[in-house]
Amino acid sequence: MNLLNGERLVLGTCYYPEHWKEELWREDLTRMLETGIEVIRIAEFAWSKIEPSEGVFTYEFFDRFLDVVEETEMKVIFCTPTATPPAWLTDKYPEVLNVSKEGVVYRHGQRRHYNYNAPVYRELCARITEKSAAHYGGRKCIIGWQIDNEINCEKDEFYSASDTTAFRTFLQDKYGTLEQLNEAWGTVFWNQTYTAWEEIYVPRPTYGDATNPHEVLDYMRFVSASARGFAKLQSDILRRYCKPGDFITTNGIFGNLDNHAMRAESLDFMTYDSYPNFAYVMDAYDEADTMKDRKWSRNLSEVRSISPIFGIMEQQSGANGWNTGMAAPTPRPGQITLWTMQSVAHGADFVSYFRWRTCTFGTEIYWHGILDYSGRDNRRIREIRQIHERLQKMQGISGSRYEAEVGVLCDYDNLWDARLDVWHRSVEEASKKALFQAMQHSHTPFDYVYLTKDRRAEELKKYKVLFYPHATMISEERAGLLKEYVADGGILVVGCRSGYKDMNGKCVMDHLPGLLAEVTGTDIPEYSFIAPDAGEVFVDWDGIKMRARVFADLLEPLSQDAKVEASYVSDYYAGSGALISNSYGKGKAYYYGSAFDEESAGIFLQKLGVARPYGEIVALPEACEIAVREKEGRKFMFILNYGKEAVTIELRREMTDLESGKRVSGKKELTGYGVMVLCME
Repeated sequence: MNLLNGERLVLGTCYYPEHWKEELWREDLTRMLETGIEVIRIAEFAWSKIEPSEGVFTYEFFDRFLDVVEETEMKVIFCTPTATPPAWLTDKYPEVLNVSKEGVVYRHGQRRHYNYNAPVYRELCARITEKSAAHYGGRKCIIGWQIDNEINCEKDEFYSASDTTAFRTFLQDKYGTLEQLNEAWGTVFWNQTYTAWEEIYVPRPTYGDATNPHEVLDYMRFVSASARGFAKLQSDILRRYCKPGDFITTNGIFGNLDNHAMRAESLDFMTYDSYPNFAYVMDAYDEADTMKDRKWSRNLSEVRSISPIFGIMEQQSGANGWNTGMAAPTPRPGQITLWTMQSVAHGADFVSYFRWRTCTFGTEIYWHGILDYSGRDNRRIREIRQIHERLQKMQGISGSRYEAEVGVLCDYDNLWDARLDVWHRSVEEASKKALFQAMQHSHTPFDYVYLTKDRRAEELKKYKVLFYPHATMISEERAGLLKEYVADGGILVVGCRSGYKDMNGKCVMDHLPGLLAEVTGTDIPEYSFIAPDAGEVFVDWDGIKMRARVFADLLEPLSQDAKVEASYVSDYYAGSGALISNSYGKGKAYYYGSAFDEESAGIFLQKLGVARPYGEIVALPEACEIAVREKEGRKFMFILNYGKEAVTIELRREMTDLESGKRVSGKKELTGYGVMVLCME
């Protein structure tokens, strides 16, 4: 069974046979199939069921379970169990444990308590992967493999002695000599110069926790490389045992990890764990947040940038909660459907619910699945049955791809730089949130587009407009890619604080915006954070006032093709350029001297002619999201209502409602948490 074969939408669930009496197995599997669930994910935390003590392998437990599975014709995603090394391993080999920056060892008792670089751990992980794949891989019920579980979840920083050793090797491979490393890191500052590789460690606590930013940037790259290497170690082994059609995936996505490179190196596609109910965690609930569970569409867009068609390995089905403090309510009637369709709308062809039964012991006793502790039928399982019935009428959607005319450019160097640099982070966080909200509220679908090393300008041409909110770090290659896109007719919008760092994170001595000056036609003779006593700072763009946020680059045109489109009208910035457009080849680039808020982002969308691309087809209130998937000329429109209350939508063109099969048009009521899926042919 090829899970993402472009032919079917498939439901699954996460199941832990080790948590339940064996007499429940057949009953559970039968009920799953009756519910519409065809695939289970198993074994990600079950190392001791295969290797109960070092070098002793017992396969009987999962053999017994898989025998029952094959009798019921359920399909299985089998996981490598390396996310939770067993007690015998961590007790005998404490060097495998992760360590905090302060040197505190994370002991056995939670999960993901290991580091990627301890040689003995890599050896033992390779062995358990090999043994599992060799023994179970030939089973007809197994259709694919999951590597580990949520790589870099819980902790995405590693400070063990093994990590220091591996970090030195990483740096030697990258720089070759200490002279080149010292130059890249600017170690002459504060007398940090290194004279031997043994003097270099992973970042350690310092007075005031000040850091060398160039060292920390390389450390983030090292963590990513370590995690990717750990995934590839397992993937290479699994490939040797995969049957034709079997796949390899992992679930995420998490920080300090180049997920795009990991997919290219090790995975057939990415899967994601979608928990929109995090928006309703009791102690962290934000009434003022207008997005709430809708924010998960931003996360799903990130996953889609890795795999245009992807899977959900863990989809919200019950209340969230650990015994250590997290608590969130049970999804309301309709919300499981809403969140499932949110995933499908953004490109998921496989949705697996976490979990089948709620565990009666352990840390996650309050993390509810489809069934509660008793296993009795309930509202949630009835809703999932209805979802299955609905998906059966939507099978033509499988294999279709999300459609967008607007892209938001990203890259891991700037993503990581924004984590460690407060100047960068302050504008990045504001603009990313603002662009997402503006496009959601204006019903403007968009993609995240990562500038990976193999990205070509040809792939950017599908987007009418590309936003690169804050391209702080820029390389010759990326600048060339942007020039090619604009010269070929594209529209590029760049925000403040762009082009002022090189790829080591060092500030350039060029006139800003450095390598982006040519394409944007912009010079930046002065810049500043907007002072706290400045009040609101406004920008005037053809009589439309926009609020400048966080930062102000004061701009001047650099060439005759560059034009000041908008100026500041507040504080000492008044009269200085705030927005410059530059005709470049067949296209145009805009440099905006501030961070975006939702209003200014919306104005850009409107003025550049990309807001509400489906406005002639449907009129929606802001509470609704719109998404369109396309396949071979057929377009499928999802309309999702995130509000509790019913809303009225207007279909301005006759379309087919995939649930009823009827042709519909005109004003329609969409219930609270309701979803409508329409074929636009």
